[in-house]
Amino acid sequence: MNTISQRTAIVTGAARGIGAATAIRLAKDGHAVAVLDLDEASCAQTVSAITAAGGRAIAVGVDVSSPEQVDAAVERVAVELGAPTILVNNAGIIRDNLIFKMPVEDWDAVMNVHLRGAFLMTKAVQAHMTAEMHGRIVNLSSTSAQGNRGQVNYAAAKAGVQGFTKTLAIELGRFGITANAVAPGFIATDMTRQTAARMNMSFEDFLVSAATHIPVGRVGQPEDIAATISFLTSEEAGYVSGQVIYVAGGPKD
Repeated sequence: MNTISQRTAIVTGAARGIGAATAIRLAKDGHAVAVLDLDEASCAQTVSAITAAGGRAIAVGVDVSSPEQVDAAVERVAVELGAPTILVNNAGIIRDNLIFKMPVEDWDAVMNVHLRGAFLMTKAVQAHMTAEMHGRIVNLSSTSAQGNRGQVNYAAAKAGVQGFTKTLAIELGRFGITANAVAPGFIATDMTRQTAARMNMSFEDFLVSAATHIPVGRVGQPEDIAATISFLTSEEAGYVSGQVIYVAGGPKD
């Protein structure tokens, strides 16, 4: 355990991938964890992995773009696990396309999940954090925030997450709350599997190709991101706030 206090954590988009790895890691750190995703049933595997290891976890279904659902979800977590003072805004989707082919609906869908969702979740949870005078917020950005062909919506959303994070750090710091962003590079997840399919490549070939462009010579795993989040949500990270940390196997401009 890397913390001196056990707390309640909320991780969105935690049914699989980075979210699941993060939920499991935070439970290993000693926290009770609320595993949130659009479909509550899809969270069962993550919850089972936590409880089988002796941790406490619940599954909560929520559309993070819905104010009513977010408020209800956070209230349920507070009642069943205790006031949440750790929040990881990881929920995300991709709707990739070149701008001239991108429907407005795909732009809106990505913005609603990544930005509106992070805003609504943070607004709901910060009420508990300010009351406790302690909080850790970690928002998931991406190396795509620097621009990526075919991802004008995703890149814009992930760049927005960085500005959102820095402003939270300024506004909430006096309440003992830190806010940081983690920007993953290439991580082997279902999302990158979708990208490989769109490019008509096998996932295995896609991973090999990606690794040749990464200085450490391998692609990232969800656990690489979870480890960074573990530190940022710890007691020891209380003087780290408003930062964007690229976890990408090499430097990013």
